Amino acid sequence: MLNNILEQVGIDNYICLCILLFTVGAIGLLYRRSAIVMLMSVELMLAAANMLLVAFSVYHQDTGGQVFVIFSLAAAAAEIAVGLAILVAIYRNTGAIDIDELKNLKG
Repeated sequence: MLNNILEQVGIDNYICLCILLFTVGAIGLLYRRSAIVMLMSVELMLAAANMLLVAFSVYHQDTGGQVFVIFSLAAAAAEIAVGLAILVAIYRNTGAIDIDELKNLKG
């Protein structure tokens, strides 16, 4: 079924969509100062890379990319859980999660 959809849409469109999603995530990571928005931007970039892996996996009819995506999603879930736990701890101590205000915690 996925191969049929890929033939209709074309691999070029998937590549363009992944580039667009990754670019939006990179811009969000570089220009936003909220730690939560930065975590969401990293997840958007990771989702774009995973989508491209799945698209190439279906295009080449090899399941290796799809297996790698499953492991990548598990690692991303653990990353977000730890990241949000750190942000909650910082918010409880300082009352803010703005990256510019957190620079004062260096030393």
